Amino acid sequence: MRVLGVDPGLTRCGLGVVEGAVGRPLELLEAGVVRTDPGADLADRLLGVERGVEEWLDRHAPEAVAVERVFAQHNVSTVIGTAQAGAVAITCAARRGLPVALHTPSEAKAAITGSGRADKAQVQAMVARLLRLAEAPKPADAADAVALAICHIWRGGAQARVAQAQQDFARKVELARRARPAPNPQGR
Repeated sequence: MRVLGVDPGLTRCGLGVVEGAVGRPLELLEAGVVRTDPGADLADRLLGVERGVEEWLDRHAPEAVAVERVFAQHNVSTVIGTAQAGAVAITCAARRGLPVALHTPSEAKAAITGSGRADKAQVQAMVARLLRLAEAPKPADAADAVALAICHIWRGGAQARVAQAQQDFARKVELARRARPAPNPQGR
């Protein structure tokens, strides 16, 4: 599976493409950031993020997109900008019919290091180790995007199988319900 990980941000939107499967070696295809000018108009910055994400989608043709789920921070304007950049990435993927998964920072940390409370240095060290790199991708936003892609490869497949099993079960229950004869109101 090839996954584009997105660490959303308006100034630096981290992107990372990883290919692999559970139980198989992972391969980093590319890691980097889309940068926008903090002094530019918001609409222009969002268009810049969109252009960058679209270029990565064109270049790598991922099968899924994993975006960091935005969580509340103390700086509301940072949260809003991060959410807007994340929404742009989700929209780009949806326009192409790609599945999108949202993973919290804690989920990604737990998938990569085994602890949802790992610090950035621990996550970066494990990303480098898992991908057999001399050092983690830089800047940190790119490494975080790569971690999200790995998290999705390892967890997303299982989540998709559980969701499919739930859908299959619900369909079978409905078919069984329809196959039963209707109750006779007179008790016969």
